[in-house]
Amino acid sequence: MSVEGRLADGRPVRVDLDGPRIATVTELRDAPDVLILPGLVDIQVNGYGGRDFNADDLSAGDVAELVRELWRHGTTTVCPTIITAPEDKIVRNLRVIAAAREADPLVRHAIPALHIEGPCLAAEDGPRGAHDAAHLRDPDLAEFGRWQEASGGLVRIVTLAPERAGAVPYIAELSRRNVIVSIGHTAAAPADIRAAVRAGARLSTHLGNGAHAMIRRHPNYIWAQLAEDRLAATFIADGHHLPADTFTAMVRAKGTARALLASDSVALAGCAPGDYTTPVGGRITVRGDGRVTLPGSELLAGSGSSLIECVAWAVTHTEIDLGTALRLAAANPARLLGAEGGRIEPGAPADLIVTTSDISDLSVLRTFVNGVPVHGA
Repeated sequence: MSVEGRLADGRPVRVDLDGPRIATVTELRDAPDVLILPGLVDIQVNGYGGRDFNADDLSAGDVAELVRELWRHGTTTVCPTIITAPEDKIVRNLRVIAAAREADPLVRHAIPALHIEGPCLAAEDGPRGAHDAAHLRDPDLAEFGRWQEASGGLVRIVTLAPERAGAVPYIAELSRRNVIVSIGHTAAAPADIRAAVRAGARLSTHLGNGAHAMIRRHPNYIWAQLAEDRLAATFIADGHHLPADTFTAMVRAKGTARALLASDSVALAGCAPGDYTTPVGGRITVRGDGRVTLPGSELLAGSGSSLIECVAWAVTHTEIDLGTALRLAAANPARLLGAEGGRIEPGAPADLIVTTSDISDLSVLRTFVNGVPVHGA
């Protein structure tokens, strides 16, 4: 199987697939006016297209359909993200996702890891975000063990606020177990940030968001994370969570080797504008520009964008070129997970997408997952 088009750097090529791997990449004199790009790797997805990994009635079929919908939008690898909830609900949904992986080899390939965002987060308004204050709690290694038992050991990312009681030894133990601990939804003092990093924290979750609307000029927890070279950071580049100048400055501070794009998409992402009531988020408004808010306010209720829309926004509104944006949305998150994805070269995994050549749109025409065509002609 082969596909022809142009790579992100403009080179016309034919990419030949041999089962789950890319066999050859051959330069051509000319090629169709489409782009061949690595499949995107999204390490923070709550839901999309009306389905939610956090739904009370989540089924294995829902998980599979949500993953397939993401394939149609260019995300070939996804970390389902479970947010703050009672333990029994978290455990139930982890079991459902694990069952969905067992039922379908391609879904298993597409879900290499799970992300738990919470419940050990700051209780203050602002840093808490949309997480339910009634279910916030301090870290508990016994509870983490029950998450791993339910998921079959798939929990690879845990987002927490390092100022919670017991957070530092918890971070140290999860790091010893090769779990990526990410700082997020925090009101921590800089000293707490530094202690978390010394204990093994490696990432910041949607840096610049999950924060107070007004913070001290300095010191504060955003500067402390930006300055810490041992922390990589995810950013939501949807045009709503971070202004273009803020995003640009933060990526410059982190450097493109330590910056990642994540959608943080919610169930209503990809849905038509209007007012909705959801079991997880309550009353939510989807605006015509894709902004997802609490009704009658400017307060964000999650992201309404897919990861490829974030890539297009970053390329269109900032100094980042397409190749760099793809590194942030594919190669860097793949490397964080210890995976091989995010590259189009011989021997690389055959997870790739074919899109229109308009970088402000990047509509997905075809998707290949593990060498299998899963979307398009």
